[in-house]
Amino acid sequence: MDCFIVGQFRKRNTRAYEFQKGPANQKSFGCIAATHKNLSRKDAAATKMAAKGTCVMALMTGEQYVESMRKLNLQVYMFGKKIENPVDDPILRPSLNSVKATYDLAQDPEYADLMTAKSILTGETINRFTHIHQSTDDLIKKVKMQRLCGQKTAACFQRCVGMDAFNAVYSTTYETDEKYGTHYHENFKKFLQYVQEHDYTVDGAMTDPKGDRSLPPHLQADPDLYLRVVEKRPDGIVVRGAKAHQTGFVNSHEVIVMPTQAMGEDDKDYAVAFAVPTDAKGIFMIVGRQSCDTRKLEGSEIDVGNSEFGGTEALVIFDDVFVPNERIFLNGENEFAGVLVERFAGYHRQSYGGCKVGVGDVLIGAAAVAADFNGAQKASHIKDKLIEMTHLNETLYCCGIACSAEGRPTKSGNYLIDLLLANVCKQNVTRFPYEIARLAEDIAGGLMVTAPSEKDLKDPFLGKYVDKYFRGVNAVSTENRLRIMRLIENLTLGAAAVGYRTESMHGAGSPQAQRIMISRQGNLAMKKKLAKDIAKITE
Repeated sequence: MDCFIVGQFRKRNTRAYEFQKGPANQKSFGCIAATHKNLSRKDAAATKMAAKGTCVMALMTGEQYVESMRKLNLQVYMFGKKIENPVDDPILRPSLNSVKATYDLAQDPEYADLMTAKSILTGETINRFTHIHQSTDDLIKKVKMQRLCGQKTAACFQRCVGMDAFNAVYSTTYETDEKYGTHYHENFKKFLQYVQEHDYTVDGAMTDPKGDRSLPPHLQADPDLYLRVVEKRPDGIVVRGAKAHQTGFVNSHEVIVMPTQAMGEDDKDYAVAFAVPTDAKGIFMIVGRQSCDTRKLEGSEIDVGNSEFGGTEALVIFDDVFVPNERIFLNGENEFAGVLVERFAGYHRQSYGGCKVGVGDVLIGAAAVAADFNGAQKASHIKDKLIEMTHLNETLYCCGIACSAEGRPTKSGNYLIDLLLANVCKQNVTRFPYEIARLAEDIAGGLMVTAPSEKDLKDPFLGKYVDKYFRGVNAVSTENRLRIMRLIENLTLGAAAVGYRTESMHGAGSPQAQRIMISRQGNLAMKKKLAKDIAKITE
């Protein structure tokens, strides 16, 4: 795919401007993107635009995305040392591949309807992960897209949190401007256009370390346990703090930072939202451990379960990071912090009705294959367990679709899901994947966790014994039997279990957070009235 690039000026957090060239480093707001359709008649038009000092870019391919990440100066630490090349690090690379898949799928005509959309800002074709929902159809397609990506990666593909941040910030900035006469909405639209035109991946950062949960931000022993504004300048603000459990930060070009909870009057410094490049001065990250993560260093394809795709989490530190005024979306308007949190949480709880379902599809398929390889596929109890797994998985999907179909427009015009049903969706996600995983472990059998390593299988002396005694159905190779067992292990106990199990519990808020929202939005008073009317009770 051709791409015509001219030099642009990039505003850095140091408030200096540096000249850069190339598709990966275009960081100004003024770059215009061309779609596949535009590129078909590219030569004259693109050359003309380039002569005017404008870059012309298409939807990035997966490989272009990978190369764009190479050009970032990310500060990444893992196992007590700095990672000089995160893109090619064997532990981190599978997580990058998962994001790459979202670019590859957007290039496939078969999935264009789900993976792409028309920008409300430019009218051009964009990746749906950068789209502002304009209808219930958009909300439904979002869930279907997430299921597809989960099916193709069997891992966390990391772009949902950014998409959900876009849509939450879009409506919240509109309403903040409406009340205070601020310019946050215009700031955000310019930032969003910039992201869409460059086809960037954007992380969403909401969760603070929080410290003592019984105390508000301003009463913490260490005031930095919630991210806050520490300095206000004529041209911007300086922030300090950290964001925990950051899925995909290491694979993102930009990050949108949001408050972690509703803020009171005394916590105005913590009511801040903004966007900065992930390699901005003062930002560094410490990658979290995952179960079986060092298996990726052993050179085995079988033992890791999923050799191509994976996920990652990190603690991201903001050590006095400068944010220019045009990148600020909330700054002290504390009553809107809760609005932003509620909307983001709602969108993200909807997301789990898609992504976890797609991964669940893979796990159900793996369990069925394991039954085949074990010679147990005809057993009635095996069939029943597979039916139950499917029932639970599709129930999750139903909630994701339902909250989307019941969506309504906000004042800004973008669509918000039904918050009650979104919270019901996520409440189910805190439970059903665990049962699906349990049933998969039941069907697979003990070999899933007691099988020898790939090195044992391929050892000149040991291999023949491994092959002989760990074979199931004779027509199926022992290697293939071990491959499917390791995939199930990866999803239920290994590195992918971070995303499929624990993230299902705590991602987008703990189970109690959804129960609180269900209580608030369940309209119990209306239901009591219905009952009294039927019972003919008058008061």
